[in-house]
Amino acid sequence: MTDQSTANRGTSTRIISDFLQRRREQIAQRWADEALFRTVFTVSRDEAAEAAGSLVEALASVALSGRIEDLRAPGFTGVREQLTRMAGSRARGGAAPSQIADEVAALRPSITDLLITDLAGSDGEAPGPHVITLTVLMGTLRLFVMETALSAGEEIIDRQRVQLLEVATPVIKLWSGIVAVPLIGTLDSARSQVVMESLLEAIVDQQAKFAILDITGVPTVDSLVAQHLMKTVAAARLMGAECIVSGIRPAIAQTIVHLGIDLGSVITRASLADALAYALHQEGAVIVDRATGAGGPR
Repeated sequence: MTDQSTANRGTSTRIISDFLQRRREQIAQRWADEALFRTVFTVSRDEAAEAAGSLVEALASVALSGRIEDLRAPGFTGVREQLTRMAGSRARGGAAPSQIADEVAALRPSITDLLITDLAGSDGEAPGPHVITLTVLMGTLRLFVMETALSAGEEIIDRQRVQLLEVATPVIKLWSGIVAVPLIGTLDSARSQVVMESLLEAIVDQQAKFAILDITGVPTVDSLVAQHLMKTVAAARLMGAECIVSGIRPAIAQTIVHLGIDLGSVITRASLADALAYALHQEGAVIVDRATGAGGPR
């Protein structure tokens, strides 16, 4: 870019900055009725206009700095949080990043028309170069919002993933001082961590002496899963609770043996019922089988 072009562009960005500052209220009122603001600020139009006004001020600051193509321009810092909330709100409402980007693009026509009208009253001022500068600035805003929307979407997905993991690993109080986690499905590192955290929290909350990990619904056990189980057992012991692993099916038992994993220090039982009976017996309760009348430890 030549020195003359640089000078011309600097002049144009200053003109755009001045235009945005002078026409802030008019632009804000126009933008308050656009989809991007209307769908987020559904209760109060004044709130939408105020948010739009803040965005206009930010764009004026970016234009004044001359960094109209820079997503990291300081002017955007002040509205980053606001745009993050707006993009997050639209994403939670089901809007895709491309749709949000289109809503940002829809802000440009009204502001461009206002700029052309504004410049028409200036003697010898050709609107073309300034319209291009404004278009570039609005394009940068569009990219900025898309980036923000993608980040917000990723945060929502991560939060939903954690919520699903928590729902999929409930901790159940079976008896006073006895809690259980019935595991169903594949265990990975993330879910195993949630299992451990949920179980330890339940041990503290319930003042549990026994914690049962039932893996009846776990299809396969590999060395990684076994390590996670051992860590959970060890952590439960550190919290003062005895951990019992139940539901080890024949196929899983064979896999554990083939892998050479030593579960000798872990109390195991064939089923959740057997594990509960063992824990109750340790607490001094007598379990009676009504079918046979026999009682005692299982």
